[in-house]
Parts: sequence; C-alpha cells; structure tokens
Amino acid sequence: MHPNLNNYRCTVSPPMADNELPVDQVATMDLNDDAVQRHQFSDRVLIKSILTRPDGGAGLAGQQVRVGGWVKTGREQGKGSFAFLEVNDGSCPANLQVIVDKDVADLGQLVPTGTCVYVEGMLKNPPEGTKQKIELRVQKVVDVGMVDPAKYPIPKTKLTLEFLRDRIPFRPRTNTIAAVARIRNALAYATHTFLQKQGFLYIHTPIITTSDCEGAGEMFQVTTLISDADKLEKELIKNPPPSEADIEAAKLVVKEKGEAVAKLKSDKAGKEAISASVTELTKAKENLARLEERSKLKPGIPQKDGKIDYTQDFFARQAFLTVSGQLQVETYACAVSNVYTFGPTFRAEHSHTSRHLAEFWMVEPEMAFSDLKDDMNCAEAYVKFMCDWLLDHCFDDMEFMAKNYDKSCINRLRMVASTPFERITYTEAVELLEVAVKEGKHFENKVEWGIDLASEHERYLTEVKFQKPVIVYNYPKGIKAFYMRLNDDLKTVAAMDVLVPKVGELIGGSQREERYDVIKSRIEDMGLPLEPYEWYLDLRRFGTVKHSGFGLGFERMILFATGIDNIRDVIPFPRYPGRADL
Repeated sequence: MHPNLNNYRCTVSPPMADNELPVDQVATMDLNDDAVQRHQFSDRVLIKSILTRPDGGAGLAGQQVRVGGWVKTGREQGKGSFAFLEVNDGSCPANLQVIVDKDVADLGQLVPTGTCVYVEGMLKNPPEGTKQKIELRVQKVVDVGMVDPAKYPIPKTKLTLEFLRDRIPFRPRTNTIAAVARIRNALAYATHTFLQKQGFLYIHTPIITTSDCEGAGEMFQVTTLISDADKLEKELIKNPPPSEADIEAAKLVVKEKGEAVAKLKSDKAGKEAISASVTELTKAKENLARLEERSKLKPGIPQKDGKIDYTQDFFARQAFLTVSGQLQVETYACAVSNVYTFGPTFRAEHSHTSRHLAEFWMVEPEMAFSDLKDDMNCAEAYVKFMCDWLLDHCFDDMEFMAKNYDKSCINRLRMVASTPFERITYTEAVELLEVAVKEGKHFENKVEWGIDLASEHERYLTEVKFQKPVIVYNYPKGIKAFYMRLNDDLKTVAAMDVLVPKVGELIGGSQREERYDVIKSRIEDMGLPLEPYEWYLDLRRFGTVKHSGFGLGFERMILFATGIDNIRDVIPFPRYPGRADL
C-alpha cells in the first residue's frame, strides 16, 4: 500500500440522478457476520452481500474476495502510484471503493468510467472519519473490459432520461435505470408472491390472438402475406410463370402418354411395359398440374371478392398481437377457479404522451365465484402488498428515487399501504367533479355523466378530494367493454377502476357478464362480429359461472412507486411510434 494513501482518502457522496457518483445509502440485510457470501454460480462476491450488512461490511475486514463490476468513477492519485475506483455490479445502489496500486495493474486501463473490472483482494477497514465502512485493496486484477473514454456512449456528466433513451444498450449502467430495474424486479416478484399465496395459478396466455379484447381496433396485425408476396414477386421475376403455350404442350404430352398406355393395353403388352408407360403418364400429369398451379400465381397480396384473402395467410385468418390476455385466461378461470396472466400486451395507438407505450406489461388476475366487491377487495389488497414489498425489500432504491425524482414517493407508498381505499360510484364521482367546477376548479375535459374520466379528473379525486386511493365503480355501459356485467339499471356495468395519486388509473376491472343472452347482445350492440368470440360465448353456454377480474398496468405501478414522469423510462426496451430499438 502506498505510504501516503491516507492523504488522498476520498469521501463518498450519495449520487445525483445520473452523474454516476457513488451511493452511501444501503438497506440492511441479515448475513453471517463471520463469512462473506460467495455467489453460488460465480467465483465472486456480490457487492450487495458486502455493503448491505447492518455494519456496512465492516465485520468482513481481513477476508479475501473476488469482486466484479463496472467503474462508476475512477481516478489516479499519489502522482499515479495508485487509483481509487468506485465499482458497482448492479446488485444494489451502493458502490464498493476499490484501491489498486500501480504495481498490480496499468491504472490507465482501470480508471475510465464504464470499465469492467474483475479483481481479487483483501477487504480492509478504512481510516476513521471516512464514510466507507469497508474497502477492497486489490492484490490481483483477474480481467479488464477496457473503455475508450473518448468514445464511451455515456459521458461522465449529469444525464437526462431523454438523452438515455437514445442509448438504450447502455441505460442500465446509469444509477437511475439500474434502480428502476431493481424496483421493477421487486414488483414482479411481489406480484407472483401475492397471487401464489392466494392460490392463483399462473397461466401463459397467447401473444398472438384472433380476438380484440377491448373492441377498440387499435391492434398490431400479425401476417406473412406481405413477406410472402415479396418472395413471390422475386420468384416470378427469376422464374416467370408458364405461358398458355407451355400448358398446351404439357396437355399434349399427357394426351400422348395416355394414348400410349391405351395402345399397350389393347395390344395386351407385357405387365412390365404397361407399368413403365403408366409411370410416364403419371409424371406427365404431375408436371401439368404443377404448371397449371404455377400459372395461377399472381404478384401482390392475394384477394378474394375485392378484399384481402386471409385464408392464404399463415393462420388462415386475421391475427393480431394481444391487447390483453383476459379473454383467454377466463377459459382457465372457468375450469380451475383462480388464475392470472402476467405478460406483454400491445396497442397500435399513435400516441406520444408520457403515459403510453406500444408494448407494455399487464397483470391480469381472474377469479371464479367472485363478484365486483370481491374484485375490488383483491385489487386493493394487491396494491397494498406491492407497496409494503418495496418498503421492505427495495428501500435503498426508493431512497434514491426520493432524493432525485420525487421526495414524496416513500411517504406515498406508506400512505397507500396503510390507508383504506375510498369507494364511490361513477355517478358520485361525477357529482363531486361537478361541485368542484362550480367552486371554481377548471378542468380541460368537460365534466358530465357518461364521459370517460380523464387523468385530471382521476388525480383530482385522489390527490385533492380524498388524498388517498379511490375505487370508482358502476360505470356507464357505453364507455366500457362488452364483457362487463350489465347492472339491473341497464345503464351501468359492474366495472371498477382503482385510482391512485400521481398516475390516476392504475387498475381496471369488472365482474364479467356470465349470462349468454346478455353478452351476445352486448357484442352485437358494439358492432363486433360474433364469429371470433364464439369460443368465449361457449363459456356461457356450458357451465357458466359468476367471475370477476382486473388488469394492472405494470409500468404505471412503477411510475406510481418511483415518481418518474415518463413511462418510457420504466420499461427496459420502450416501444412507441417511430422507435423500436434493439
């Protein structure tokens, strides 16, 4: 160790949003005080297992470890005799301070931000007065993934989230996106934990579907007709279709071969000769059939009666990317009772708002023998569970979010986790909004019975009027989907939305319409074709059951939790109009 090292001892400060400075706020974790935990599938120790101990890792001093990660900040000191590196491996927000002597490695290769280092050394207690509780003195550099600082896509400055959207492959190396990834992971884990503990089965519903769950028509179409047409056009240029003369010549050959067979039979020729002649006739007929089939090939998309002929498509019918797995998962709810699906959904909506994506994830539980009240109870319990989970398992990342993006995010989680949700009917919600307008509140969107509540209305109810989550239920049938159960007033359906501060609608759900005649009429009234939904109607024809369910927009839950403003920053690979990187 360099004798003057203590003169250059660095102090670690909590990171700004994305300037890649180290973090000194860590969660507590019960670990063996006597031995550091080595990763089961790697010859290294996770930085989390060092720094998130109650003692900050101090009790591990004297232990030999291998650590791998990426350099957040690095600098040479002591006239180039040693270097300080702040290394992070993504297991937690905190960085491990690593000290490397020039006799161990070329320091110039180690200090650039973004460098990947895999090092071995001794954990040591730093001098008193420094914020670190532990540091690593490197004895051996096992491997280095070098970086050219002049070309590295993530500059060592404070970065905007908009800037990072143009550098998708490297976004996870920033403090913010790494924290979002851990929070997203925790919420996914919490989702499965909550539903599995309640006896729900996880069902994988199809991404390719032939039915429109929402009836909105904003779906991505799945087809091979375009690529098939392109291949055919190139093939016809390379090998033009047969002419009429070619087909007539082939017909003449078939006629001649047929006459030859007939003559051999009339002459009572030998069996071998007749068989050989029949073989030639068969080949001639097959060739004619190929030519006639090929002559029918036309460039372009196949059509029938002036419309695209989807019987020629891959699935022999129109197919789309799903907007929801709800309809399909209902088949399992009507057989094994409580189920859920959790996967990507797609919407071909040309929207550039901060709340819309073309590809997003949905959590969709479905419960047999459950009504609207049961549905609301489940949704409320699920949201509370997720909030508690983040507070218990991701507190260090939530502290980062509170410091850099939304000071109220932790208190908001605590409030939602501990407060009973307000429940009001849609009619009551509209009345409250009308009162607000009369008292001087201005809304961009007009308030009247029958409207689909806008985000500003939802946020007023949750952030101003009640200052807590609100469940609005019994919506007008005209603004809700065909599968929602019609109420006795024949004007509203047993639908509910869970509204939360910051994002507005978080969950949408309903009791499903289990009566065959009613749901059939609803499909027809909305102008949807019955044929694609016949299988769905069969669930009502045979063994129908009262059931309910809901869908939670997973990215919206992350927006609510973190306080980040744009939904494009809480999904690893955002897809929206004009962008589908990687």
